[in-house]
This record gives sequence, C-alpha cells and structure tokens, in this order.
Amino acid sequence: YGILAAEKTNEKEIIMKLKNLVGDRFKERPADCVIDSHAFTIRGGYIKYVANGIYSLYPPMKRITRKIEEIIREEMDAIGGQEVLFPVALPGSLWEESGRFESVGDELLRFKDRNGSQMVLGMTHEEASVQLVREYGQTYTKYPFTIYQIQTKFRDEARPRAGLIRVREFTMKDAYSFHTSQEDLDRCYDTFYHTYNRIFQRAGVPEVIAVQSDSGMMGGSVSHEYMLLADAGEDSIVLCPECGYRSNMEAAENRVENENTLEKGELEKVFTPHCKTIEEVVEFLGVPVENSCKAVVYQKNSNDEYVIVFLRGDYEVNETKLTNYLGEKVHPAEITEESGIAAGFTGPYQLKASCQVIYDSSLKGIEYLICGANEEDYHYKGLNIQRDLKDVEYTDVSKIKTGGICPCCGKKTIQVKRGIEVGNIFQLGTKYTKSMNMTYTDADGSVKYPVMGCYGIGVGRLAASVCEARHDDNGPIWPISIAPWQVHLCCMRVDQEACKTAADKLYEDLQKAGVEVLYDDRDIRAGAMFADADLLGVPVRVVVGPKNLKNGQLELVTRDKRISRLIDLENAVTEIQEVIRQLFEEINAQVEPRK
Repeated sequence: YGILAAEKTNEKEIIMKLKNLVGDRFKERPADCVIDSHAFTIRGGYIKYVANGIYSLYPPMKRITRKIEEIIREEMDAIGGQEVLFPVALPGSLWEESGRFESVGDELLRFKDRNGSQMVLGMTHEEASVQLVREYGQTYTKYPFTIYQIQTKFRDEARPRAGLIRVREFTMKDAYSFHTSQEDLDRCYDTFYHTYNRIFQRAGVPEVIAVQSDSGMMGGSVSHEYMLLADAGEDSIVLCPECGYRSNMEAAENRVENENTLEKGELEKVFTPHCKTIEEVVEFLGVPVENSCKAVVYQKNSNDEYVIVFLRGDYEVNETKLTNYLGEKVHPAEITEESGIAAGFTGPYQLKASCQVIYDSSLKGIEYLICGANEEDYHYKGLNIQRDLKDVEYTDVSKIKTGGICPCCGKKTIQVKRGIEVGNIFQLGTKYTKSMNMTYTDADGSVKYPVMGCYGIGVGRLAASVCEARHDDNGPIWPISIAPWQVHLCCMRVDQEACKTAADKLYEDLQKAGVEVLYDDRDIRAGAMFADADLLGVPVRVVVGPKNLKNGQLELVTRDKRISRLIDLENAVTEIQEVIRQLFEEINAQVEPRK
C-alpha cells in the first residue's frame, strides 16, 4: 500500500507541475492557422499535427475533452441513455444492408482486410446500432430505449481545416433511440432537443442555438443542427430577430417578391461584347441586377448529364437544395463545344442544348429580364418568361440572403450569420430498420419496423469551438466546467525560500482540498510564465510573489480579468474555492432545468 501511495503521489506531481507537462508552448502563430482556436491549440501545446485532418491530443486537450465527455455522459444517463461501444472498423456488408455502401461518397473510407472482405471505417454508426439491437428488440415490450457511445470515427473529409473544427479522425458522442410510434419518437426528440441545450450550456457556451437543417445522407424528415455563432464558422445560419426563426442555409426557404420596376418590352437580341458575367452585362445594358436572369451549369455525378439552373442575377444556387430536388449529386460543369452550351451567354430562350433545365422561384413574376442569347457576345433584353417560354415550373434552389423574407413571419428581416456546427439531431423514421430488416411484434400480433432517432455531438470540435468563442489576444479563456485545471499557481521567485515554501504549501493544500491545480515553479521570467498561463487559459490564476507575500497576501486574478484582488495567505484555499464556486454558479445559472 505504501508503494502504491508513493507512486500515486509522484504521478500526481508529474501531471500537475508545469515543468513536467508534456507539450511545448510558443509565441509565434503558425502560418497555416487561419482561425484563432487553431492557432492557440497549436501554440498552447494542446494538439499535434499527425496528418491532414488528423491530430494527437496533448494532456491539456485530453483533460478538456474528458470533462466534456463527463458532462455528456451525465446528461445522457439522466434521460435514460445506456452507454455502449461500437467497433471503428465495420464489415462493408452492414452498409450494404442499409444501401449506404454505394450511396455515400468518398467520405466513407473503404478497404479490404487480409481475407479480401470489404470493410469500412465508421463515420457514423446507424448500421452498427441496428445490428446490435435487432434481435433484442423483437417485441414491443422492449421499447422505447436509447443507446449511446463516445467513440472514434473517421470521415475522409476532402478539405480538413481549422484544427479540430474540421478533421478526418474525431471523437463523437452518437446516440440512437428506438420507438414503436412516431409520437414516442417526437417526445424523445424533444427531450434530446432540451438535453443538448443543457450540454452546451454546461460546457460554457449557452449561445449555441438549434436551427432547422437538411438531413443529408442521414435521411429522415426532421433534423436540427446546434450552431455556435462565430465569424470563423463555415456554415451559414439564417435568423429572424422578429419571430425567432432559425435555420441553416440548406434548409431555409427562399421567398422572393419581385417588383416590376421595368415595363414589359419586346424581346430584343443585343450585342454585348465580352460581357460574360452578370455584373458586366447589367452594367453594359444599364439594367438593374434584379431584372437579370443568370445561368449556372452543373453535371450530374451519375452520368455527366448537364443541368442548367436559371435564377435571378443577384442570387446564388443552393447546391444542397439542388441535389435534393434532383435526387443525386452534381458537380460544376465542364462545358465542351459539343454540349451546345454557350458559356457566359446561356439563356432559357431558344436553348437547344441537351440538358435538364431548372427555373428558380426567384424569377417568378418578373416581366422584363435580360438573359443570355445562347450565342457568344449576345444577350436578350425584354424576356418575359410567361409570354416567351412554355410550361415553366419554378422550384426553390437558391440561397436566402440578408434582408430576405422570413419563411415564418413573412417580414423582410432575415439575417445571415456564420456558425460552427457542434451537434445535430435527426428523426430517421424507419430508414435503417426497414432496410436492415429490424422488426418487432406489436401487442396485436402485427409485425412492424421500429422508428429511430439519432443524435450526435463532436467532442473535439466542441472543445475547439469553445476556444473560438472564449479567447482574447493572448489565448483561450476556458469555462471552469471544462477547463484543463481550475487553478494555475505561479511561484514568481523559486530562488527565494519564503516564496517557494509558501507556494509549495499552497499547492499541497489545494490538492488536499480537491482543487485541480497546475503549479508553475519554474525559474523563468515573469513575462514568460504569464504568457504560458494565458495560453493554457486556466480560469483562476494565483500568483505568489515576494512583494505581496511580505504582507501575508497573494494575488488572485481570473483569466477573463473580471476578478482581480489580493487575498490573505492563511485563508487562500477558502477564498480560491469560493471563486471557483462562483464561476460554476455563473455557468449553472444559464443551464435550463431538466424536463
């Protein structure tokens, strides 16, 4: 027992003393770090680049993610979730059962094992969850139930970026609920909706919002994404301050009310030399951009068939909406001479190219348009779709923009902001249970398919997102609930016995009191010590220096500088604990009660 206790003490000292902390901190910002959270997690010794989109975690980041996982587990267990663990490597046959082995693109990493069997690395685990419980859930008496895991996943992301924000290998909490009715799934979905709010609030980012989203490859009819508003975000969030409407760009309906500021005119072909862009054309012809029709050309991934989208000149194509409308993915077109498409001069009138044509609803009701004449250096003026074209049907495939009409309240109050997705929830219905033949016998003896929901949170992405939302020019400002340590203890003069003795004793007393403390007793300059402390972002900093110590006092300052005062050495532990309690109370005050 004595040997074990001694080993435990030594281990604790190694972990808690900064001079023993694995990982270096440095001043220079790496050239490839576009956003602050990426720069700080590299500079602060949190993560280490291994390969494109793949990182190792140093102890500070591991401690942060472990605390996030603890919060998640507490909240999942509180609503009846049961923790399981699925394999990372899965047989391709499972994904063939669901139909996703072929339908999912290159994001799914496929390989063969030594026996020639097709395998995949799990990027999501719907198939594995169904495989785990389809024998268990053969009778209605087993339902409802929810299982969850916190596990490594791999998504072969085409463009990893921003450190842990967009990676290929990542840790994720994913949960799967199984139900015998849509009504029961709705109740569970609502519970998860609020539970996720609690998780993000407890992690110190109560400003995370839930927005309606597109279900994408997950399938299902109802889905929400949890977004942390941040300028560094790569997702566009649509908000209405009037009615509270919230959606991501892919799911937001673009309503356009066109006002006919130009009277109807005769269709006229005009010479427009070297005017290929919509900006060049409207300037050359002196027509408002709202009276222009532009063409965006794609090709279907399946057969390279051309797809031409016509829309108002000041709008952009929403490729997710387009993909959902077509039922398959597309890519920007490579326009050849044989295609019959006049690049830069494509228009809907007398278009002879073999292609699928889509008219965006942003064109509806405009009586005077300019558009390409399908001949180089020529455009049409005065196009009236209702008069000049036959059987035109409109569909919404464009992006809503700031100042647009709210799909909910109808006011022109839409705001578009940037955000980072930190979680998502989906109602899957029977998409997976039906394709994978998971059935149960109901009370009346009939055989039915369970309905499912799935719910995910990226652990590392959440940590990096908190850093993005909580930092200053010098480093992260970690919320107390997920900070790597609660207290950063700085001994300013280790060469002075009184100072070192007081700091050592306070370090021991804090540990005995159960306070998570990182102790810096290195013999270095104060500027370097405080620079490291800023990069580590610990919420409470206690400085033991000879000047204040002469008066029996220490300096206590929080990382966000809201609290800064001198405390008595003899009451230091109590006062430090009180500040920690205060910081926790501030976070808990913003956590909604459990339903």
